Amino acid sequence: MRYRRAVERLRQLAQACEQTRRVPADEPFLREAHVFGDLLSGADPIDHLEIVLVLNLPPEEVSWGTHPPGTAWLVDFLRLDQGGIAYWWRSHQDPVPNHRIHDPVRFWSLDGTDKGVLDALAERRFNLLRGTAPQPQERAPAAGELEAALEHLRAVRDSYWDRQWRRRHRSLSRYPEHHLWEAVQGYLDLLDARDAGNE
Repeated sequence: MRYRRAVERLRQLAQACEQTRRVPADEPFLREAHVFGDLLSGADPIDHLEIVLVLNLPPEEVSWGTHPPGTAWLVDFLRLDQGGIAYWWRSHQDPVPNHRIHDPVRFWSLDGTDKGVLDALAERRFNLLRGTAPQPQERAPAAGELEAALEHLRAVRDSYWDRQWRRRHRSLSRYPEHHLWEAVQGYLDLLDARDAGNE
């Protein structure tokens, strides 16, 4: 994807994030959106736009590498599955950065779209990015994420053949097999990062 197209896609994504606030709910489900990776260094072309979506869910429901409950509609609404975007989920109670997500910059929150970030990207003024967006918290502790991922993997394994669990985990082109694969992949990704010293 060319750089300009990626920035335009990010603007569209920010607008779509803003539209999620119209969904009736006691508390908004989507709280923040961050961008990281090659776009922030001006690479052209880039393989894909890398974003992080921060959800109003507790950490135990947002295990690394998985699709938390209630995100299927958000994937569809934000058109995340239409190619060109790699996305990850984080709990609003956890730091956004981790072993995979480095130096994320927030471009949308419940306060609205961060126009300064989008303008700085459009004008390739990368030195302004850190000054226009609030700084994220420190990286999530790898040991805690690894433990949570293992607990999630065990929970999926233990429930995998339960009929009610399988029924609840089947919707919008997603099947129980997806949840099992993501639980395995998320855990192994964190384990590999720890073993490689990237935690």
